[in-house]
Amino acid sequence: MNRNKLTKRFLLLSAALTMALSQSAFAGETVALNLDDAMLRAFQTNPTVSIAQYELDSARASYNAARQSRGISISANHDSNRSGNNDAPKNITNTHSNTLTAALPIFTGGKLSGSIKQAKANYQYNEVGVQRTYNEMRSTVTDGYFNMLQADNIQKLSAESVTRLEDHLKNVQAQYDVGVVAKVDVLRSQVELANAKQTLIQAENAYQVAEANMNKIVGLPMDTTLKLDNLLVYNAYDKNMDDCLAYAAEHRPELMQAKYGVDAAKGALLVARSGHMPQVSASATQALGSDHWLGDNRTKWYAGINVKMNVFDTGVTLSKIHGAEADLKKAEETYRDTVNAVNLDVRSNYLGLREAEKRISTTKLAVEQADEDYRIAQLRYMSGVGTNTDVLDAQVALTQAKTNYTKALYDYNTSKTALETSIGVPMSNPATAVKVQAAKTAKAVKAAEEKTEEAAK
Repeated sequence: MNRNKLTKRFLLLSAALTMALSQSAFAGETVALNLDDAMLRAFQTNPTVSIAQYELDSARASYNAARQSRGISISANHDSNRSGNNDAPKNITNTHSNTLTAALPIFTGGKLSGSIKQAKANYQYNEVGVQRTYNEMRSTVTDGYFNMLQADNIQKLSAESVTRLEDHLKNVQAQYDVGVVAKVDVLRSQVELANAKQTLIQAENAYQVAEANMNKIVGLPMDTTLKLDNLLVYNAYDKNMDDCLAYAAEHRPELMQAKYGVDAAKGALLVARSGHMPQVSASATQALGSDHWLGDNRTKWYAGINVKMNVFDTGVTLSKIHGAEADLKKAEETYRDTVNAVNLDVRSNYLGLREAEKRISTTKLAVEQADEDYRIAQLRYMSGVGTNTDVLDAQVALTQAKTNYTKALYDYNTSKTALETSIGVPMSNPATAVKVQAAKTAKAVKAAEEKTEEAAK
């Protein structure tokens, strides 16, 4: 996509998103945000996407320049000179000359083809780099979004814990007032409530930090209050390990970039080796000259073949070849190392996903059991057959079970995003989808208007 197309894409969205993306418009306000909205805002405001696109534009221009170097080139030259004789000061001569030369490379010993190969590989590298930026941005947005959801859930669980302990303290205090329980039960309940309030304060702070981080990612003022629509849920992932590894081998951007790095190094080696090869070119020149401006009298023309070859350069070309060979070996080793790193990354994220998936089922059951255990502990304490410690321990276990369940959901969702990123599932710019949808809507509106006009006739 060239710069003009990129500009048009953003201009199409600017009218609808001017207020949505304005920092001052939302300062201190509440913004409802789902994951798709967050993704779109991040793509519109984060500079990494634009930087990747500009790098691609630059690489495309270099590739075009390398390909066009095979064609004919035409150069024009003009010289104006004045000369005289010291012994005859008045004898001054003016000369004006013009030359127009057309040149065409015939054989460069691999210099041109190597330059083209190198430029093409660099262009492809940056093209994949744009996709890599999209994928990484998806991971950043999703992680930030899920992190805020988890912080919100932990905050709510901490508040529930405080509420349970406050209710329990009221019951203990009531029983103490009538002499049923000892003072130690009241004191212990008060301590547990104080600790729970401390945990709630920390959870609220963690939520505020997560919210500020999310505002930064999507380009909103830090004091914007966000209302997230999506929830942490479990959606089964049906691919197995072999499927993921095979998909990554074909689609992981880093693998493709490492491969293009090898191609670029091969092109550079061709360029270096061309220093030992003859350079053959054809040229045609038309020369004009006279003693008056513009020097436009036809004088002579030239046409011929030029052969140039480096015979001796004290080992400079040989050293360049050795350096290019070393760079090629380095690129090949980088590719091999990238393959291993990608395989490890995929395996690690896949295993992390399955581990979190197992924890979801076990922690969900634990929540049900802990909830029942807490209910029974309360009834036993109210009946005088249980202890205050039993209730407090059951309350702590219930809060921990719910926290573990929330964390398992968070780990599963973030692991799923990490796995999709590690295998190279392509993420398109949401702005493109909005553009397509806007075009469809405009087309539908136009069709409806035409239909109305026809009916009116």
